[in-house]
Amino acid sequence: MERNVPRAGALAGLLTALALCAGDAVARTFPFGPRTRGVNDLGNQFVPFHAHLWDLLHGRADGGLPLNWSSGYGTSFLPDLGTYLSSPFALLVVVFPRDDIDLAVYVITVLKMAVAAAAMSLLLLVRRPGPWWGAAVLGASYALCGWAVVEASYNPMWLDGLIALPLLCLVGEWVRTGRHPVLAPVVVAVVWVANFYTAYMATIGAALVLLAHGVPGWRLLGRAARTVLLGVGLAAPVLVPVLLGSRHAHPGWTRGFTPAGWGEVAARVLPATYGFFTPAVFLGTSALLLAAALPFHRRVPPRERWTWTGLVAGVVLSLQWEPTHLVWHVFATPNGSPYRQTFVLAGLVVLAAWTGVSYGWPGWRALAGGTLVLGVIAAGAVSGGLASGWAYALFAAGLAAGVGGVALVRLGARRYGVAGAVLLAGALVGQAAATTAYADRERVARLDDYPAWGAAHEARAAAVADADGWPRHRTDPGHPQLTGNDPLLVGGQGAAYYSSHTPAVLTRTLAALGGGWTSNGRNLQSLDNPVTDALFGVAARWRGTRLVRNADVLPLVTVRPGTGELRYGASPFRNQELLLGSRVYDLPADGACPVGSDVHVWAPDFTGTARLGAGAPVELRGGLPKRRAPMTPLGTQRTAGARVVLAGRGAVPSSGGVGCLDRTRLAAAVARLRAAGAVAVRVTAGGVRADLPPGTRGTAVLAAPRIPGWRCEGLPAGSYGGLVAVAVTGGRPAVECRFRPPGLRAGTAAGALALAALVALRTAGRLRATKTSPPHHRAVTPTAGGKA
Repeated sequence: MERNVPRAGALAGLLTALALCAGDAVARTFPFGPRTRGVNDLGNQFVPFHAHLWDLLHGRADGGLPLNWSSGYGTSFLPDLGTYLSSPFALLVVVFPRDDIDLAVYVITVLKMAVAAAAMSLLLLVRRPGPWWGAAVLGASYALCGWAVVEASYNPMWLDGLIALPLLCLVGEWVRTGRHPVLAPVVVAVVWVANFYTAYMATIGAALVLLAHGVPGWRLLGRAARTVLLGVGLAAPVLVPVLLGSRHAHPGWTRGFTPAGWGEVAARVLPATYGFFTPAVFLGTSALLLAAALPFHRRVPPRERWTWTGLVAGVVLSLQWEPTHLVWHVFATPNGSPYRQTFVLAGLVVLAAWTGVSYGWPGWRALAGGTLVLGVIAAGAVSGGLASGWAYALFAAGLAAGVGGVALVRLGARRYGVAGAVLLAGALVGQAAATTAYADRERVARLDDYPAWGAAHEARAAAVADADGWPRHRTDPGHPQLTGNDPLLVGGQGAAYYSSHTPAVLTRTLAALGGGWTSNGRNLQSLDNPVTDALFGVAARWRGTRLVRNADVLPLVTVRPGTGELRYGASPFRNQELLLGSRVYDLPADGACPVGSDVHVWAPDFTGTARLGAGAPVELRGGLPKRRAPMTPLGTQRTAGARVVLAGRGAVPSSGGVGCLDRTRLAAAVARLRAAGAVAVRVTAGGVRADLPPGTRGTAVLAAPRIPGWRCEGLPAGSYGGLVAVAVTGGRPAVECRFRPPGLRAGTAAGALALAALVALRTAGRLRATKTSPPHHRAVTPTAGGKA
């Protein structure tokens, strides 16, 4: 068997990669055609975060592991690293050119799925001997399940869970047989670090597989629990900061769980179907046939037949019942797809199929029973409305190929066996490629999409790099945004930031100052406003088709009189003035600004256009709470009496929705603050040191959000309008603020404790082995004189 394991893994990975690439090529999707892959979070989060990892690995990033100075005016990076980039596969971006970041993410995606196929084929052969090529086909079928090719292929961090399930089941085998007591916790740690969310689901799946062997004794349960706890403990330096990052994050949108209709569930078993709120259960029809034939396979012992059949049925039901749904999803219904545990079901179906194959290929009676079961499922799919005629045709062709392939293999002759193997593998590749192509086209039609790196990215990145002066000033990649994380993708240091860990304090502060958002406040937009640019030191920004510069900006650290905290009100215009310390806006009751002032409109809940008099219309995209339109510039008032005209729908502020900015007053306010600001600022990956003018007293303010983890002069940092602040007394010549990600110290301590426990257990095991082994007597060779 040892000789066949690499062969099976290689074939499984090859079939998986072939099917994926063929499907993308048919759909003419990147990198095989002009259609972008960058839909939804793939283009908006994962590609930009991998670009930032590239910058980190090449020493080009603004910040390091503690702090990301590029996004959100300065945010904690370790939670994002642990959520999006902690997979070992992510490190492969280092070998690609920076402008091939989309290709790097695609290669990582294909590689992850190929490795998942190889890992499953290894697990199958370890559990029970059987035909190596059959293990390869079933391993590839698992990696090409509908969940993987339809949903996880554009959420590549989930694909680490696809790898985690067979690896954790393998750990379960080691626990059951008492082997590899050190390697087992290490594997648990690696998969939990790679992606803790899907690793949690995979751990539940591995526990179910372990229970399928029979009710375990207390000793086995204790060994299993110890292995998981040690592994999770080893992963704690990453997991704890991620957990606390989520706790401090702005809440995303939530939806209650509503189970999908059973007709829709049945339809998702078929190839080439799509649905965001249904479980993508599709597997190659041959794998489904072998699993469905298991209850009728007489050569399989009854206990195994019904254990695996019951286990698969039970997991199917658990997907549809809210209490078990919550258990699968760490007791919280996720944003978006509510069936993220579907890959565990796919793995259990493949394990059930292999259980039957390991006892011999099913005969005609079992095949007939399996065909009947699949026929009932296909008939039930009619009411779901998700399956087209093509889906049924592909399903029927795959079913015929499955029956024919098994029949050929059962004939026994080598040439028939090869033909059967080719038929089963070919049917899988064809169905999976068709499902991949179908999903590629449906995603672009239904979801937001973002272009792969191209000329627009090159132009903006070059302009931003040319103007970059960090930390003397910030450069914002500006509007129109290419993604929600443009500072990570094309460079600069702006307000834009989209993550599961977007800090609540950052969202509140930017909202108070007139910022806009999508995704219920987790996707923060660049704020194009002269006052906020001055406050946050944005001396250059991209606007429309070119880079514009602004001389009236403040240094990163300024000093305000007194030590009081600011309390924002309802008007973002007045809030900006509070933070600036000077009155710079007029708020006309009739909406008409003085000639020469800059006109800004604020209507956060409005969707439509705004224009100043007969000027060009500017788009506003509101719709609270999901979307919030930012304060938007409409140009300079050139004609007396010209008013702001809105066209569209949504609520408009009854008063104070138009602000008239006096640039002369703004320049004077900036000059006053600059005179009292820091004379030198040094920024590191973990903090800031600012030299102040002699005799400075008041409140030193760092133009960065006061997220948890900031300490100044050895004490927790204060807050000034949501920004990092520290009182300056006694004419201190400098202030220093350091940032430590919340949970890093506790996570490191837990990891060290788990490592010490693992070493102690290993040492104790070796001592026990030494005591129980028979004494070893060294043979003595007599000397020439006959004496020893």
